[in-house]
Amino acid sequence: MMVKNVASIIVKKFLVRGYNVNPKAVEMLQMVENLDEVVDEICRNAAGRFIITENDVEAALKSLNNKKIVIPNLEKKKEIEEIKILKDVTGNSLTEGKLEDFQLYFNSRYEKISRILRSRVSSVPIASLGRFKGENVTVVGMVNSIKETPRGYYIELEDPTGFINCIASGKLAEIAQTLLGDEVIAVSGTLKDRNIIADRIIFPDVPVNGNRKIVKDFFIVFISDTHFGSKEFLEDDWNKFVSWLNCETKGSEIAEMVKYVIVAGDIVDGVGIYPGQENDLKIVNIYEQYEVAAKHFDEIRKDIKIIMSPGNHDAVRQAEPQPALPKEIRKLFSNNVVHVGNPCYISLDGVKVLIYHGRSLDDVVSKIPKLNYESPHFAMEELLKRRHLSPMYGGRSPIAPEKEDYLVIEDIPDVIHCGHVHTYGAGFYRGVLLVNSSTWQNQTEFQRKMNLNPMPCNVAVYKPGGDLYRIKFYGGSNEICGS
Repeated sequence: MMVKNVASIIVKKFLVRGYNVNPKAVEMLQMVENLDEVVDEICRNAAGRFIITENDVEAALKSLNNKKIVIPNLEKKKEIEEIKILKDVTGNSLTEGKLEDFQLYFNSRYEKISRILRSRVSSVPIASLGRFKGENVTVVGMVNSIKETPRGYYIELEDPTGFINCIASGKLAEIAQTLLGDEVIAVSGTLKDRNIIADRIIFPDVPVNGNRKIVKDFFIVFISDTHFGSKEFLEDDWNKFVSWLNCETKGSEIAEMVKYVIVAGDIVDGVGIYPGQENDLKIVNIYEQYEVAAKHFDEIRKDIKIIMSPGNHDAVRQAEPQPALPKEIRKLFSNNVVHVGNPCYISLDGVKVLIYHGRSLDDVVSKIPKLNYESPHFAMEELLKRRHLSPMYGGRSPIAPEKEDYLVIEDIPDVIHCGHVHTYGAGFYRGVLLVNSSTWQNQTEFQRKMNLNPMPCNVAVYKPGGDLYRIKFYGGSNEICGS
């Protein structure tokens, strides 16, 4: 608390003189004994510059040549930045699109999720059900089909040994309506006439007790869907966001503690993504779109690490999982940008974050009546409940038949970050923070025709184990809301 108060005092000393100060410069000045003398010297030498940097501090210290002034050893004080990529398809894609690849893919999905379910319930292989006639049984299987009948919903489950129909009626019928197909669930009930009369449908879900408690002294910023190259890209609002990150506007007490920015896809608007897109483009060459994107990201202060994942508008394959951007595009960006695939499971100084662009949210919202695009984090809950980022095969989200299913949520993350739907939503589900981080693109003509109403320029800022803020930059404002 004392260090934070000193930092605030330093910032205010420069503000009253008309300057903003870089967080690293603040870090150095916290270790100086005669602070006012050093601040005066820095301002004398600032020569009209608006932002004070660590170079200005070093120059002032050298100029004063005062032995009482302690020049800090930043290498000793600096916290080790540790970004670990825990799971990513980049460089590991093995699919050739053959029939055996599809078999391996669905086997991988079944084995991973059924393992989660079998750790909680005692199940019987479908082929062995014959000897349990009239008894209560539990089976784990993949949803093969769902049919509405006068008796209720027939859910056909499949496991490696066979098929079984499960009849869901009453309150269970409401749950059966929300099943997406191709997801792995458990069903308990009485075996009767080669059917299971269900009394319980069990999702793999995350434990009720929630996730582990992890506390850090830095903030993570979540953004997505920048859509550089679009006529509707909100450049003024983006510049306001960058100025905030660089501690040049109000709210710098939060901004100076930002260590990571995570970008969940659709970096550029792309080319040929939807009918008539050429009419919405300001930049028609996709390489030039990335050049502009790189230029804008390069304006963010370099002590912030940027983790960048692609989306369906980016220059990678459409089918998920998507690898990181190609090398010729990655080299356009500064070396503080870390490129990963979609999805990607990473650790940021021990904070586990699952990044997924979120294309499957279209399938989830269209299938489950209670969901909508205005509150996308509730749709994200359904993905976590099913322990899969794209449980519905053959929907709007194309899936590549990798030999391993990278879309299964095997380990429980601290945070899941999505985008894609261009609206903001954030909340906790059983201890996991769910963030859908809006967009930097105004409504396009195509979106207007589709009745899609974006909620642009909303940014989630999270201190692990602490506060979650929503900062609105739309319309040039800078509104900070705690949540």
